[in-house]
Amino acid sequence: MGIKAVIIGGSGATGKELIDQLLERPEVERVTVLLRRPYFKSHKKLNEVIVDFNMLAQYSEHIEGDIAFSTLGTTIRDAGSQEAQWKVDHDYPLTFAEIAKQNGVNTFVLLSSMQADPNAKLFYPRMKGTLEQAIYKLNFPSYMILRPAIIDRPNTDRAGEKAAVGIINFLNKIGLFRRFRAIQTKDLAKALITASIDFPKTGEQLYESKEILNGIKR
Repeated sequence: MGIKAVIIGGSGATGKELIDQLLERPEVERVTVLLRRPYFKSHKKLNEVIVDFNMLAQYSEHIEGDIAFSTLGTTIRDAGSQEAQWKVDHDYPLTFAEIAKQNGVNTFVLLSSMQADPNAKLFYPRMKGTLEQAIYKLNFPSYMILRPAIIDRPNTDRAGEKAAVGIINFLNKIGLFRRFRAIQTKDLAKALITASIDFPKTGEQLYESKEILNGIKR
């Protein structure tokens, strides 16, 4: 029997790359992706499930397998408010994790953010840190958290993100802020797979930006 994965956030830049790479892996038998609307081309390994994220419990039969990935996230600009962003970035992934745990999923992989901290003064790192901590309390046998710095999404329409990547790349070239290097989505997706499939470990595993950029090792 091959590996069965279930994913939320699959239509995002990192999630899409993650799914593409998982489908190419011979040891992966099935990839289930929960989405608001149809998105992917048909593939013999891919199971696309259209859901209402406000009622995830109704789709619990699909939230099962060996590994659950959450790459779900939005911006406050797209969400419209901090409350709306909290629902997408915190509540949906936590509910997904709770159902996965109830259904016996062994490994949970969370795409978080650099400097995530439940005690942070700033909203975004506090939200991400609170989510990390809440999922930790579910006691998955294997729990991986990846905290990249800036994500370099190809063809992004987010002006602020484009500017941030450009600035940090320029600073990196002159030897500044190397720990804040941007990571391309294809490399981030590879790191998510490396952590969970190539070099799996039990307990909580935290991978910061530098380790992700340099390559996760056994």
